[in-house]
Amino acid sequence: MTPPIATGNQRTSDDVGERQELGRYRTAAGVERVLYGQRVATVVRVTDVPVKSPGRAYLVERGLEADGYAALLALVADYLETAHRLGVPPMSTTIFG
Repeated sequence: MTPPIATGNQRTSDDVGERQELGRYRTAAGVERVLYGQRVATVVRVTDVPVKSPGRAYLVERGLEADGYAALLALVADYLETAHRLGVPPMSTTIFG
């Protein structure tokens, strides 16, 4: 049997890895959120989503596979520290310099 071929925006189930929990935090409003890592095709994506819906999900980073596991650990540690300091998902804020 020939495996399915992904073309254009189509993906096969083999292209999408299982989500892995990387960390959790609680916002100042008491909303519990989780950081997930997931490989989609050859790209690693990190997302920030609420544990219970509804709520907005944020793409935190994509393309970390080139930087290695240490870069992923550093990103997660920094993101969680920033979330605790701000009391909101860091990706929900805009900083103009």
